This record gives sequence, structure tokens and C-alpha cells, in this order.
Amino acid sequence: MTNTTDNPSPQQPPQTQAIIINPEQLYGTNTDDEIDLRELWNTIWAGKWIILATTAVFAIAAVIYALSLPNIYKSTATLIPTSGEEQSGAASLAASFGGLASMAGVSLGGSGIDKTQIAIETLKSREFLSKFITEHNLKPDILAAKSWDITNNRIVYDNELYNLETKTWNWESKSQWKKESQPSAQEAISELLKIISFNYDDKSSMVNISASHLSPFVAQQWVQWVIKDINQHMRKQDIAEANISIGYLTKKLEETSLAEMQKIFYELIEAQTKTKMLAEIRDQYVLKVIDAPVIPEVKDRPNRLLVGFVGMFLGWVSGILGCFLRVLANKNR
Repeated sequence: MTNTTDNPSPQQPPQTQAIIINPEQLYGTNTDDEIDLRELWNTIWAGKWIILATTAVFAIAAVIYALSLPNIYKSTATLIPTSGEEQSGAASLAASFGGLASMAGVSLGGSGIDKTQIAIETLKSREFLSKFITEHNLKPDILAAKSWDITNNRIVYDNELYNLETKTWNWESKSQWKKESQPSAQEAISELLKIISFNYDDKSSMVNISASHLSPFVAQQWVQWVIKDINQHMRKQDIAEANISIGYLTKKLEETSLAEMQKIFYELIEAQTKTKMLAEIRDQYVLKVIDAPVIPEVKDRPNRLLVGFVGMFLGWVSGILGCFLRVLANKNR
């Protein structure tokens, strides 16, 4: 007979109890705070009339605002430099006699001079723009223009700012120390630079000049005036410099008896005389018109359809936000 105590059965391993972990306890989050798409949709659907009403109000307001905006017309001209011939001649002369000319007190320039870039920077200068505004009396058209009378082709001015009959201003200066009854040159230039632009392409050497205004005729006229004035300004400047150089070289020529120096002075005088002659006979001295400015028939801005769509979108977003804020306020109560 076998004794059961001699061969005890192996002990059974203790049974493990399954531990159920709640995700809320593990991550410390509340499933109630999770975004419920169905709840979002229900909130939007419940406030659909508020959203539609808000969208409609914003859309109507945007349409009214767009219709109140006046049409702006833009005229553009394309030009190319005409100074290549003079620059190549000056560069050749400077290579030959540049050192001696410098000793004589005359600057011949050279290949580094780009009259086109000088002209563009001159166009943007306050001195040129101030003179441009004054000579053409542009302050009323820049600062006081209200609308364009298509029937009579004339500018309608804001009577609260400018009286056309008496040519007087009722202007409140923005300057903290300089109070004037009419706009200053700086104020006029600041506004002019917002509606007129000068662009120069280094690769193609093309220059684009454009102007925007309530009247398409005014926009075209401004571009024509700018082209004429910048060519005239650069021409007068070069003629004045050439006259000074010729007078100085002539004086030096009379003072020297050396044949070589006299030859050099004669060639320098010839170069300056050629520059003066080209400046006097060329109307398009620095910039030559390739595509002349025309009277635009189609407005450049505003895009009223885009304004209406933007207003409608803002109204739709505002309506949805209003619905959620209303629901949130009710829960807080």
C-alpha cells in the first residue's frame, strides 16, 4: 500500500486576478471632454437660422460696401534705356584718358554709370516728386478727389477738404509742430507714392511706370507727365554738367602749351560737346517709350465679387462661433 504522504503532489500556482484599468484613471482624462462630432453637428443644426441670418447680414453689408467703392483705373507704360550709346562712348573715353581727365578735374564716368538706375532713383526722390506735384498742381487730384463724373469727364472733389472755385483748402495737418491750412509737400508725396509706381527689371532693362486714379484720363496723363519730366530733368542736368566741363577744359586748354595735353583736352571737349548735343536733340533722352500709356477702359479695382464672398464667409464663421458661445454660456449656467 502506497503512502500518499511520501509523494506529495506539486503545489498549484496561485491564480492571478485580472486587473482592469480604466483609461480615465491611466491618462487622467474624462471622455466627456472629447470632441463629439455628432454634438458639434447638432449644435450647428440647432443654430442654423442664426448662422443663416448672420451670413445674410454680413453678405448684404459687404455688397453695400463694395458698391460704395469707386472704380480705380490704372495706366501703364513700358520703356527701355536710351543711354547705351552714350555710356559705351564714355566708357571708351574713360579707358583712354580717365586718369588725365581726373587730374584735370573732369569726371568722364565709365561703364559703372547706369543712367537708367539714376533716373529711377530720381523718380522716387522727394525733390523730383515735390517739383512734379507743384508744376502740375496735383495736390487736389491726389488728396481731395472724391469721384469721377463720367458724363462731363471731370473730377469731383470733397468740398470739406478742397473748394474748387476758390482754390482753398480746409486741411488739418498731421504734423505735430507744423500747422498749415493746406497739405504739405511731404503729405502729398506720401499719398502719391501709394498710387504711382516705378519698376526696373535688371535682367531685361525694362522700366514700367504706372499710375492709378479715379479718372482713367488722369491716370494716363500722370504717366505721360512723368516720362516727359524725368527725360527733361536728366537732359537739363547733363547739359549743365557738360557746359561746366567744357568751360573748365577750355580754360585749361588755353593755359597749356604742350601739344599732347592740348590733344587730350580737345578730345575731352569733343566728348562733352557730343553729350550736350545728344541731350539737346533727344526728347526721350534717358527712357524711350516702347508701350505708350493708354486710357484704360476697364477698372483695375475693386474686385466687388471678392469683397462679397469675403463678407459672406466672415458672416458664416461669425454665426457658427455665436452658436457655440451660446451653448457654452448655457452650460456654464
